[in-house]
Amino acid sequence: MAVLAVLGPGLVSGFADNDAGGITTYSLAGVQFGYDLLWVILASQIVLFFTQEVGARLGLATGQGMTGLIRERFGVRWATFAAVTMLVANLGTTVAEFAGIGAALDLFGVPVPVSAAISAVAVVLLISAGSFSRVQYAFVAVGVGVSLAYVASAVLAHPDWGRAAVSLVIPHGALTNAYWLAVVGTVGTTITPWGQAFIQAYAVDKRLGPEELTAERVDVGLGTLITNLIAAFIVVACAATIWATGHGANVDPNTFTAADAARALGPVAGPAAEVLFAVGLLAASLLGLGVVPLSSAYTACEAFGWETGVDWRWREAPAFYSFLALFVAFPAAFVLLLSPAQLVPVMFLSQVLNGLLLPFILVFVMLLAEDRRLMGDLRNGRFLRLIGWFSTVILAAMSILLVVSFFVPLG
Repeated sequence: MAVLAVLGPGLVSGFADNDAGGITTYSLAGVQFGYDLLWVILASQIVLFFTQEVGARLGLATGQGMTGLIRERFGVRWATFAAVTMLVANLGTTVAEFAGIGAALDLFGVPVPVSAAISAVAVVLLISAGSFSRVQYAFVAVGVGVSLAYVASAVLAHPDWGRAAVSLVIPHGALTNAYWLAVVGTVGTTITPWGQAFIQAYAVDKRLGPEELTAERVDVGLGTLITNLIAAFIVVACAATIWATGHGANVDPNTFTAADAARALGPVAGPAAEVLFAVGLLAASLLGLGVVPLSSAYTACEAFGWETGVDWRWREAPAFYSFLALFVAFPAAFVLLLSPAQLVPVMFLSQVLNGLLLPFILVFVMLLAEDRRLMGDLRNGRFLRLIGWFSTVILAAMSILLVVSFFVPLG
């Protein structure tokens, strides 16, 4: 029962990872490269568990959010730098959530401006009224249902399980610019800057303490395992359907549409594949739209030491809710400038941006997690320190290689 009381931060953060950008990025990975990028998902699983566990542990040990700790430990300038980095990444992800809502409802003929306006107002009202904590589990339930459809679709499409298993543990594919862009996008949609800030702030919001460490590790472990398992099946479903038939060989991410991605659900849904995909994409986008701007509001207020938390009412924490409204309204306005054909590319490129900015945030996470004064007995040990810094260096090298590839073609 103690574990059940703690469950939440890891599961919600994990499920929110498979948001509009996640579904789109995993779909493109399977469509363009078949099974070749499954190794990225397995590698990301290990790093995701570590980074989420550290984030939760920071919240349990200190009772403070990330940017608040950075301000306390490194000063206002570094806190501002960290906050701006996360907010830029978060704004890109929030734009992706609106793009996902627009792409999903576009399949039903709903104009993008209408879907953006309604979803923006609905999410702000739900969070400010204290209702999102209940509604989010409905979105998670829908997401689980559609995720199971991907599992069924992958099985019914009779994929090459042997090739999938080999690709899961051994890197495959030619090192080209498109391939590396997909690698960074896949990592960026799995391990996100907002996820680091959100799980820590959520643990604080739930008033969890050091005594809940074991239960919270279970929470994080379940969330990360389910997240990456679903991601792998999305890749396999797309590889076994669209890529295997040769339709993915010349796919251009700039022209890929939600209707194209929906074809992967054909084996289980048949003619209703678009409807099933649209429902899943809509639920995932709405969950992300609640979580990511909330993470942004936490980040901004913590940087200045202002009240944060969904337990406060608007009059009690006006800055928190004003930031929340701003971080919803601005991306919604941006999406109004996009055509339906631009929605999928925006979702994918926002995840690449996450991958580029992630190493900056992880450096702060590692430094904070090693501070004995802050963490006490929950500080990183030698083994965790080794994993953390190794992961951070690898992710930084990936980002640098991607930037270099813009000027020097790979392959």
